[in-house]
Amino acid sequence: MKILFFNFYNGVYAYAADDSLAVGGAEQQQWLLGRALAAAGWSVTVGLQGIPELENGTTIKDVQFVSLPSSQTFLAPYQRLLYLYRFFQSHRPDWWYWRCASHLWGPAVTIAKLVGVRTIFAAAFDTDVHPRDALVERSRLWPLYAWGLSNSDRIFVQHSGQFSELPSKLRHKAAIVPNMINTPPTMKPHREREKYVAWVGMLRQPKRPDLLLEIAQKAPDLNFVVCGGASDHRSPNCFGAEIVDGLNKLPNVDYRGQVAPDNAREIIANASVLLCTSEGEGFPNIFLEAWSSGTPVVSMKIDPDQVIERLDLGTVSGDVGKAIKDLDLLMESPQRREQISLRARRYVVEHHSEQVVTNLFQYAIDPREQFGPS
Repeated sequence: MKILFFNFYNGVYAYAADDSLAVGGAEQQQWLLGRALAAAGWSVTVGLQGIPELENGTTIKDVQFVSLPSSQTFLAPYQRLLYLYRFFQSHRPDWWYWRCASHLWGPAVTIAKLVGVRTIFAAAFDTDVHPRDALVERSRLWPLYAWGLSNSDRIFVQHSGQFSELPSKLRHKAAIVPNMINTPPTMKPHREREKYVAWVGMLRQPKRPDLLLEIAQKAPDLNFVVCGGASDHRSPNCFGAEIVDGLNKLPNVDYRGQVAPDNAREIIANASVLLCTSEGEGFPNIFLEAWSSGTPVVSMKIDPDQVIERLDLGTVSGDVGKAIKDLDLLMESPQRREQISLRARRYVVEHHSEQVVTNLFQYAIDPREQFGPS
């Protein structure tokens, strides 16, 4: 079975190539899924654009990366769709996987059907299942996105909350395929960890780093290690730069800027607690990074499927004052953090491991099909 990952961005390749500037949860998940499917016997191709040296392709961990001709890089998006048509014709995938909402999804699905390629749309942000509200750019073109969802062969969501919010007419072709994480072989005991709170993410408005600033200001006895570059994506002009300025002024904040993915994982694994201030997500990769290394999560708002509260994997605070109390209590109780770490690790292995997610993906494609060595 052949599958293509492609959505006009090169972020998947950045993770595969160990680029220290690689960012994006959707891109990271596509790389993890792509290499897992390749290990399970699939033929996996990732389409790129504007990388001349990769027009003939390269292979990383059994995943083939191929760039569309560099001549199409500066064309309008709809003109690029013609190159996509030719790409489909030359590679002939059985399935095409696209993640995140875009107005281009509608016409792109039509092109795929012309070539006989079946399509998978994978939701990332929770609003992806609300067509009218899903688009960040060119929001008035939401009917094109909705058209694409209606004509997709499969729709994958991250958790049951997204499934229940999906328009009822689309649920017959939808399935829950969770995010994936590779669990490290060991966890650092909490009695040996440094006493700091980790905050990791791009400094954009939906992640509410302004609340991080407020918490750090009101809790001078708590130490924070913050990782993330400034960004104006989904944010007012200069939003990220102002956050950086505020972080750098606080003596209890160690602001590291944007760090390589491996460094971010190490910071999370050494932390006592991970703080999440986001007001909107899907199922945050950062939660899985924390739990796989045994780090409890204090979340202001986000709790997909209420897993934090149901399984006691940290706390859901709701406001700044409660978040500070929750952080203080966890920081002063390494024994409780150790207990959480065991539950968190078990949850990740049972629900988000490579084998579990790969099997769910393949079953969602076709429960009657027998796939490879997995």
